Amino acid sequence: MPDNYNNYNKELKDFARKLRNNSTLAEVILWDKLLKKKQLRNYQFLRQRSIDIYIVDFFCKDLKLVIEVDGTYHLFNRKKDRARDEDLNDLGFTVIHFNNEEILNDLLSVQRTIERFIDEYEKGAK
Repeated sequence: MPDNYNNYNKELKDFARKLRNNSTLAEVILWDKLLKKKQLRNYQFLRQRSIDIYIVDFFCKDLKLVIEVDGTYHLFNRKKDRARDEDLNDLGFTVIHFNNEEILNDLLSVQRTIERFIDEYEKGAK
């Protein structure tokens, strides 16, 4: 499969759709306020995108960036999350994590963190 597919796994398409339809409040806010319709520096993000054996919360193919929203489930699965991050890093992706509280209570800080990543990415791309 060509690299521009970013390790897309069509076998997970239905499950990804189910996750999109059952998003958490934090995921909905992050999507609506920052990521949909190229709101953030004109970069396109996708929701609940399959990459290899994983479904990531948000993905920007141009930045090779994965954004994960961590709820209470992640408190008990840190080892799995680290392994997943390592796998995604090995595939060439950067993973940024935010917890629900950060998104619900300090969205501006979340935006600045993503913008700093974009600034650094764009510097390296030149």
